[in-house]
Amino acid sequence: MKKVTVYCASSPKIRPIYFEVTEKLANLLYENDIEVVFGGGAKGLMGKLADTIVARGGRIKGIMPQFMNEVEWAHKAVDNFEFTQTMHERKAKLIEDTDGLITLPGGSGTFEELLEAITLKRLGLYTKPIVILNTEGFYEPLKILLENSIKENFMADIHRNMWTFVDEPEEVIPALLNAPNWDSGAIQFAAVK
Repeated sequence: MKKVTVYCASSPKIRPIYFEVTEKLANLLYENDIEVVFGGGAKGLMGKLADTIVARGGRIKGIMPQFMNEVEWAHKAVDNFEFTQTMHERKAKLIEDTDGLITLPGGSGTFEELLEAITLKRLGLYTKPIVILNTEGFYEPLKILLENSIKENFMADIHRNMWTFVDEPEEVIPALLNAPNWDSGAIQFAAVK
């Protein structure tokens, strides 16, 4: 596990627990010499993640559409940046050549990125572990929704292997390392038959 993508929010008006958990996770990633790829923002959980990694001298790369940079959303202390033309390009670059994906609590952008990654994994186009940090039960509704999709045969039982929910930052790296194997052959069972 050398490089991971972290999806997280840019809102600064959230409860302190989310910042605390993000800082813990950032420290764990640094201590395990794992490079971080993130959305590049300076505020909210993105800002906390970058602040922590940069302060420790860790490796972090921001990926951001140019139009966001033009309104000065980019984190100023992050040296390694790639600017894209579109949000679609950004999403592709965020998961390119990383060894896993971590999702922290967030809003519609975080949800959209996560669900696209799950869809790509179902099709065998993304094969890396997806770990969802369910801080204080934030993602319980998503867990219920995904389970209901399986129960109602919109997805198959095997599709549960595409993601792992964990409650604490200390569980994230073990979950990444112990995720069920997944490969491009997933396209063969992507459709429920």
